[in-house]
Amino acid sequence: MRDVREGRAGLSARLEGPVLTAWAKHDRDSDGWLPLWQHLEDSAAVAGLLWDRWLPTSVRRLVGAALPGGEADGRCLAVWLAGVHDIGKVTPAFACQVEQLADRMRLQGLAMKSQSAMGADRRLAPHGPAGQILLGEWLEEVHGWAPRQTGQFTVVVGGHHGVPPEHGQIKALDDRGQLLRTPGASRSLWRRVQRELLDACADEFGVRDRLSAWESVRLPQPVQVLLTALVILADWIASNPELFPYYPQDVPRSGAERVAAAWRGLDLPEAWAPAEPDGSAQELFVSRFGWSKDATVRPVQEAALDLARSMPESGLMIVEAPMGEGKTEAALAVAEVFAARSGAGGVFFALPTMATGNGMFPRLLEWLRRLPSLESTRASVLLAHSKAALNEDFVDLMRGQHPVAALDVDAPVPPARRAAEDNGRAAGAELVAHTWLRGRKKAMLSSFVAGTIDQLLFAGLKSKHLALRHLAVAGKVVVIDEAHAYDTYMGVYLDRVLQWLGAYRVPVVVLSATLPAGRRQQLVAAYAGADDGSGCLESREVEAVGAAREYPLLTAVVPGGVPVMRRPAASGRGAPVRLERLEDGLDVLADRLAIELEGGGCALVVRNTVKRVLETARVLRERFGEANVTVAHSCFIDVDRAAKDADLLRRFGPPGKAVGRPERPHVVVASQVAEQSLDVDFDLLVSDLCPVDLLLQRMGRLHRHRRGPGQRDRPGLLREARCLVTGVDWTETVPAPVRGSVAVYGTHALLRSAAALLPHLTEGRPVRLPQDISPLVQRAYAEGLDGPATWAEALAEARERHERRRADQAERAAVFRLDEVGRAGRPLFGWVAAGAGDADDTRAGRAQVRDSRESLEVVVVKRRTDGALTTVPWLGKDQGGRPLGGLQLSPDQVPGAVAAKAAASCGLRLPIQFSQPEVMDRAIAELEELYVPAWQTKDSHWLAGQLILALDEDCQTSLAGFVLRYSSSDGLEVRRA
Repeated sequence: MRDVREGRAGLSARLEGPVLTAWAKHDRDSDGWLPLWQHLEDSAAVAGLLWDRWLPTSVRRLVGAALPGGEADGRCLAVWLAGVHDIGKVTPAFACQVEQLADRMRLQGLAMKSQSAMGADRRLAPHGPAGQILLGEWLEEVHGWAPRQTGQFTVVVGGHHGVPPEHGQIKALDDRGQLLRTPGASRSLWRRVQRELLDACADEFGVRDRLSAWESVRLPQPVQVLLTALVILADWIASNPELFPYYPQDVPRSGAERVAAAWRGLDLPEAWAPAEPDGSAQELFVSRFGWSKDATVRPVQEAALDLARSMPESGLMIVEAPMGEGKTEAALAVAEVFAARSGAGGVFFALPTMATGNGMFPRLLEWLRRLPSLESTRASVLLAHSKAALNEDFVDLMRGQHPVAALDVDAPVPPARRAAEDNGRAAGAELVAHTWLRGRKKAMLSSFVAGTIDQLLFAGLKSKHLALRHLAVAGKVVVIDEAHAYDTYMGVYLDRVLQWLGAYRVPVVVLSATLPAGRRQQLVAAYAGADDGSGCLESREVEAVGAAREYPLLTAVVPGGVPVMRRPAASGRGAPVRLERLEDGLDVLADRLAIELEGGGCALVVRNTVKRVLETARVLRERFGEANVTVAHSCFIDVDRAAKDADLLRRFGPPGKAVGRPERPHVVVASQVAEQSLDVDFDLLVSDLCPVDLLLQRMGRLHRHRRGPGQRDRPGLLREARCLVTGVDWTETVPAPVRGSVAVYGTHALLRSAAALLPHLTEGRPVRLPQDISPLVQRAYAEGLDGPATWAEALAEARERHERRRADQAERAAVFRLDEVGRAGRPLFGWVAAGAGDADDTRAGRAQVRDSRESLEVVVVKRRTDGALTTVPWLGKDQGGRPLGGLQLSPDQVPGAVAAKAAASCGLRLPIQFSQPEVMDRAIAELEELYVPAWQTKDSHWLAGQLILALDEDCQTSLAGFVLRYSSSDGLEVRRA
């Protein structure tokens, strides 16, 4: 075998003898291998490039601030830790795994047993923890460091495979020295080789003269996390044989050439580095959002921008303003200012659902395309949810990206994403969905991300490779939309994430139209009291935030600072809404709608359960006709749900944008999907009683836009905004909500909502929007009991049940929740111990951060009478004009790309009945009877691993004791068999 050092400088020039036979990588198929010194040199070089060309300024600043030499020390430390991360591979426990490579080491005197002879104990010595021990010994014995000082540095090496070691794991390995060095005559040689390599790394990577200065450093835990994540990434990139070929393949003779070629092949877009925008708010909003020059910036938007500019540093801003007030645009403008000041390299926009994420993504792209700071650069962009590859805007960005088979150590790229990479059209020159950044562990590392709130909450969940999620958010501005939509369970995770974001000094913008004051106070306290785990706001400062009742309201705070509040005027766009009680009953509803819509008009009926949506639609169709009633809810296949949203926007959207608004009376019957991020406008609203903040969100779809002076373009009977509140037996002494509503929201929230609304329901006082939004929300969520004396007993019982449930939610959420930020210098030992394992954006992963059982997802296909499987027949055509409905899905071969993607677009999340453990088990067993081996191969990108639900010619089937019926107009209907 040739001398792999021939003609080389760098790390190998500092080594000789047995150490050169230590190996790092081996390919069993090609018998290629990589010497350890080469992999360490590659990894260190990559870490340097990541630091110089990819890491956001904010991350470099945070790391540098913890070290005496600032960012120069930060770079030096990162490169060195990447350069020694695999030192644990110079041990018998690792080296014995490939016999021919172990024999080379034995010939040089490094004796070791065979892998089988070493026995089960070998599993106690993974090379990460082994490297942590060896590096710690070297720092203590060679450089005189105190044992208590080494862990904060060595844990980066110990945790570079995603899980920092626990104390017990280190002790167990320490007690088995034979796994680190073979006992007997060769023990000293093992020790010498290990130290020779560490000495060479210290010299080559420039830390020997810095170690004495670092001996007294106390690394904050966030810095330890970021260094761990950077080393993980450097290792993954340097482990990719397509970028860094194994021996004995020909490689560039110069190490610099080898690294330069790899970096060109990886082609990572650099971090965003905007300048702070100048000019007036009016000028900025016109240029960034494509407004016409006669459009006027709203007071909330102008105040948010002014507040961001006036803050001493970037921090947390909470924007509370009415629906339709332009909070999204305000958040993006603030994000640009925050990013420029903090050095953040991107933005993450977190939304409640996949549907709202899909809705936000094109708006994010349009904003990015207008940013002057991106005119001459490339930026990586991601839609972050499990079905992103079915979103055409995202697929457009993926086309033309050349795949790099980058190592993702735990799993391949998810099938849907991997399949999208095979499409062949060129992406835009500025915004790209970079191939390497689409691996499931790396996706959030893209610079600009729109995705579900789960992606942010995962940063508070103890799980493998959590450090990568922290690096992903630490370098961005984080925007949290619809903050009122997250319950106590999710709030436990969100508050912990905010504490860590404060410690990372990550700018955060929180948006809500209906945020309870107590929740505002909790968000501020979580973020501002998190300054490296030691800061804490004074109670009076926190209480002042919770006591504010003004609306609109802006609240801002920096980590460890004092909150400030601004009270901008409302835009004056609101209107009074008259509330009325309507007895529950389908005939009562139909009769009332017939009266209200006699002169035409469009009504929205919002039900709290899908069952009530479908029951209501059936009755209303009998009264108004099939074509005049539309259904919208969450139980549609993905492609139909997207088409529903698009159709609602097309027909009921803003004047000037919508086309085809019905001239005849029309009723849309919807579930809660009507609450969130749909810019639709109706003449009349009927709603089941729900929590008051959600009812106000529903009211945001009522007279949302002005239609002529004084609403004259609306039917005469509907020019006054009215909301009829139903789903309740109003004749009882204490209102009795229908059972389905109680199951969804609980009696306490519904009664508190009714109590808050009572003056408006009984005294004829209209709800003034936006003036009454905050008073109603604060009253409904205030501590103590509120309501008529005759309700007192029922309210007290409901409150007791509610508090028990909240306590249970908080207790269950805390099981896998990340600990608080520890004190500076405390190593990350056991950081994710007793965690959720390898959590990810799967139905099981999402269930960890939401108070919900794991849901069951299927792909819906049709089975013809002859037994053949096809895509469902009502699908339209793709962008190339090819029909998608009724395409053959042969069980004997991998379906073609068009048919497979069409089938995958018909994903459906089954309703809550199928989340009961015994029902789910039975359903999975029955679904697995339709197992198609040909669809499970690596070539079946879209359908591998999917559960297939086959409907008969009548679009029906049976599953786990239920009868399922599906239609493109009504979605899924479930009844017991």
